[in-house]
Amino acid sequence: MEFEGKSIVVTGGSFGMGRACAERFAKGGGSVLIISNDQASVDKAVAEIGGRTTGFVGDVRDSKAMQAAVAEAVAAHGGVDILACCAGIQRYGTVVDTPEDVWDDVLDVNLKGIYLASKYAIPEMRRRGGGAIVAISSVQAYASQAGVAAYTASKGAINALVRAMSLDHAGENITVNAVCPASIDTPMLRWSADLHKGDMTQDDMIAAWGKGHPLGRVGRAEEVAELVAFLASDKARFITGADMKIDGGTMAKLGIVLPE
Repeated sequence: MEFEGKSIVVTGGSFGMGRACAERFAKGGGSVLIISNDQASVDKAVAEIGGRTTGFVGDVRDSKAMQAAVAEAVAAHGGVDILACCAGIQRYGTVVDTPEDVWDDVLDVNLKGIYLASKYAIPEMRRRGGGAIVAISSVQAYASQAGVAAYTASKGAINALVRAMSLDHAGENITVNAVCPASIDTPMLRWSADLHKGDMTQDDMIAAWGKGHPLGRVGRAEEVAELVAFLASDKARFITGADMKIDGGTMAKLGIVLPE
């Protein structure tokens, strides 16, 4: 019950890694506000997670919505202690063939969403004497696939923003860290699998991607949630400005191998 008495805001909290994080915080006794732009998924998540879980339907790209969401967390749960920024989208394309509106959407959801949620959550954390922010980034902040220019740019920027925020707010007892997963079995990964599977099944495509990880599989959302929960907990109060990989060994592996 390490989150007993804590008020937690989770953006993108009704799907994938965000949903797993919301479940983990609630399991730890926290009061959780889930933010998503999809009413049905928010209602479903709130009902299934239970406990002191509430929902807010809003767009992380919209300043007024994020301000209202944080105000809702304060009204419902007394303040804000932890912010988990999990909202994100994936789109494919080079800088040449990515439409400008798609570029803007990716950067707005993945990066601006963290800026706006933090902008309104941090003053509430100050009132509580400190807090923790954890942002979901990606291993593509370090190395990139081909054809994901907007997505990779957004993830590299998240890591840079986390470093800046960690310095700006260290004196206020607010820690800021990034979690950088490789392939994780989420609705977004399955959407990508559908795009690329060809004659394969969705599960076969996911399994094939998993073989690219040294551990031989893709990760699970609940595994990411455990790392997020640790970084948000009192056990991690001396960790800030970090970007932590959770990637099944992916970034430890060079593509060049010795002949057998």
